[in-house]
Amino acid sequence: MKKKHPIVEQSRNRLAALGHIEARTQFGGYALAVEKVVFALISDDALYLRASEALRQYATRQPMQPLLFRKRGTAVCLDYYRVDDTLWSDPDQLLSLSAASLRTARQASQARQRPLRLKDLPNLSLRMELLLHEAGVRSVQHLMELGSKRCWLRLRAINQHIGFKTLLALEGAIKGRHEAALPLTVRAELNAWYQEALKGGLS
Repeated sequence: MKKKHPIVEQSRNRLAALGHIEARTQFGGYALAVEKVVFALISDDALYLRASEALRQYATRQPMQPLLFRKRGTAVCLDYYRVDDTLWSDPDQLLSLSAASLRTARQASQARQRPLRLKDLPNLSLRMELLLHEAGVRSVQHLMELGSKRCWLRLRAINQHIGFKTLLALEGAIKGRHEAALPLTVRAELNAWYQEALKGGLS
């Protein structure tokens, strides 16, 4: 029979109102989850709650110790905070903060699952997303398939004020980086193409 971990069982009992709490091994300890959404970790026989706005407000009054995880000999600070004796002795507060951690974790999970919109890419605003839609580019996948140059040509066809900065922005969006972080070789190649496009030598 598998031995039950005391802190896991204590946490399950105290936080039962959140729903069925699953525990799986992680980081040498345990991860606690409700419907596969992790909201707390157990390390060295201590419970750590995922950071949330409510937890941060609580920590301004009652300092909390962050979870340190060693990775290849280097200490990494995780965004989880230790439940001390004071908080364990206040079941209502513990449940309230744990519920806030679970809500925050769920929101983050839902955000990851939402389809990425054009405006969510680096350098692209809602205005640029609408302009791309007008040019017939309606999804991130379509942007990637067309590439920055063909997308720029489509934009230029409906707005003659579209310039080199927009071409850089599109390339950066496709590469997943700010336009200023594009390599000089890429910028130079795009600039050469842009100059040809202005002369009408490209279509």
